[in-house]
Amino acid sequence: MGKKDEKTNVMRQLDKLCVEYEYFTYDNTQTNAAAIAESLGRSPAEVFKTLVTVGRSGEHYVFMIPSAAELDLKKAAQAAGEKSIAMIPQKELLPLTGYVHGGCSPIGMKKRFRTFIDTSALDYERILCSGGRVGHQVRLRTADLIEVASITPAELV
Repeated sequence: MGKKDEKTNVMRQLDKLCVEYEYFTYDNTQTNAAAIAESLGRSPAEVFKTLVTVGRSGEHYVFMIPSAAELDLKKAAQAAGEKSIAMIPQKELLPLTGYVHGGCSPIGMKKRFRTFIDTSALDYERILCSGGRVGHQVRLRTADLIEVASITPAELV
């Protein structure tokens, strides 16, 4: 990475908190999380996608799952203490989080939402997640990610 202005909001947040991370870029036309993992030479199990949902109560929740997995909405609802959970419409993502589809990160959202990560993340010392912009990923210690974004591990897939 060259210039300072190339840093994403996620990287600025991590720098501010003195959290060590690695930064990767990939073809920003790629939107499939598992294919992104492959293009970075990583297992889909260690690259996590960030999903934003809304519960029956109207509260929003963020869930992080391995890139090749599907979110189990019943498990997600149980983790959040909701009767049901649904994915938010894509057009609501940017106004709600400040991130676009394919560039949504649990770090640095406009508002802090209750966030959960699949327990499989605990199998890895470091995982990758969106760097806050399409075509950008960060790799950091799982424990640091959990602490920085106040994430709760839960069975989600």
